[in-house]
Amino acid sequence: MSRAPSPADSRLYLVTPARPDIAPFLEAAVRGGVDIVQLREKELPDRELLPMLEEAREVTRRLGVPFVVNDRPDLALLVEADLVHVGQDDLPVAAARRLGLRVGLSTHSRREIDAADADYVAVGPVHATPTKAGRPAVGLELVRYAAAEVRRPWFAIGGIDASNVAHVVAAGARRIAVVRAIVDSPDPERAAAELRIALDRG
Repeated sequence: MSRAPSPADSRLYLVTPARPDIAPFLEAAVRGGVDIVQLREKELPDRELLPMLEEAREVTRRLGVPFVVNDRPDLALLVEADLVHVGQDDLPVAAARRLGLRVGLSTHSRREIDAADADYVAVGPVHATPTKAGRPAVGLELVRYAAAEVRRPWFAIGGIDASNVAHVVAAGARRIAVVRAIVDSPDPERAAAELRIALDRG
């Protein structure tokens, strides 16, 4: 496994789908302030997904940021990822740990946050987002709860961008995870830098 920093050392978490320009895209995002990367891709067959994960793993290892594989502990092991991220209905955290992996977990309620035994948790979606269609927004109340109660690293996630990140930080978030705010930007380095400035002001 990589000896990259842990999620406790990270503040700006990028979740990205597979894309042809994955290497220069990740390099730009990390220059801007991204310090942990997850590749989440549900459409590609494994034969095409694996080389994309390997390329992203090479870039993140070279840049010294943790690399997370979504949902798939088998592929996380193959590419020597730092962590696997699972949802409430995926492989249980304890089972993924039996494979020797560190694990992140999505949470959407106080009960799920309280029960979490992962290495880090994602709290959200703070705002409604098409990347989690059908999942109702939890709002800033759950962010405030996490800020008061969670002692492990946690990231606010869901519809966070430059227009609302200050409110999320004001609610107590010290780490955020984003998708579209960087993935959809024509300038991922600048988009990441704007988010990082807002985080650092908190």
